[in-house]
Amino acid sequence: MYRKQVRRRRAVLVALIVVSLVLLSSHFSEAESGPLHTIQRGVAAVLSPIGEGAERALKPARDLINWFDETFEARGENEQLEEEIAALRAQVSESQDAVGDNAEFKQLLKLDRSPALGGYEPVTARVIGRSPTVWFSTLIIDQGSSSRIERNDPVINFAGLVGRVGDLTGGTAQVELITDPDNAVSAEVLPTADTDDAVTRALSSDNPTGIVAPVAGDPEDLLLDFIDKQEPIEENQILITAGWSNGNVSSAYPPGLPIGRVTEAEEGEQEEFQRIHVSPFADLRDIEHVQVLTGGPDRPGVPG
Repeated sequence: MYRKQVRRRRAVLVALIVVSLVLLSSHFSEAESGPLHTIQRGVAAVLSPIGEGAERALKPARDLINWFDETFEARGENEQLEEEIAALRAQVSESQDAVGDNAEFKQLLKLDRSPALGGYEPVTARVIGRSPTVWFSTLIIDQGSSSRIERNDPVINFAGLVGRVGDLTGGTAQVELITDPDNAVSAEVLPTADTDDAVTRALSSDNPTGIVAPVAGDPEDLLLDFIDKQEPIEENQILITAGWSNGNVSSAYPPGLPIGRVTEAEEGEQEEFQRIHVSPFADLRDIEHVQVLTGGPDRPGVPG
């Protein structure tokens, strides 16, 4: 029974194929006014309104499907573009960091030839940690005792004095900034506003000296105290480390390191002294690299 059904279906299929071939041959061979062409036009005339109505009825659904397709495709393209933009931004950031590092290293190398650093062996280090307090009092650098760094070694950057070394390990060191209230700096006021000349002059003349102390919470402002009110101190005069020593006790800093520039002089709380505001040369909130001055002349009374 099953085989008969299969043979019957095959016979019907063959017959339909034959009829289709005959109709196609007749259709292509007869004239435009022939019966087959007439039937084709009639069927098209009947079905055309139905197709047009179906087209209109299905258009909202088709548009909705197309909208979803285009939305998902656009979302995928946006995600890809965002990834590409993020990658490009990372590349630009790395390039800018490299350019900034190179410029800073060049300035540090130029500083190595400063007369004020005579006898010292600068060790370049990167800042890897910062003080979380409003005092901006400490930094952590990635060099320590294994690089010949010792406690109380002066720390500078390309702009000027930063601080001195406090606690340290073999591979890291804590830098006590000049904004630390326990880290006062003896300073000399030079009569010139030329930074390069300030560094080379050192202590060739009798200039007024005082103590530089920080202003709480403001790393851009230092105070120079104990300058006699009769001393003519003007804006833009330069401060360098005094580096005094009496043979038994010494300043924690060697002489001639640039500290900052006078921004304002006013009467102090004590009648005989002025209150002088100083802007440090080093931007203590944004330091990436420093140099630790190792070795150098003996400073009696300063523990190493």
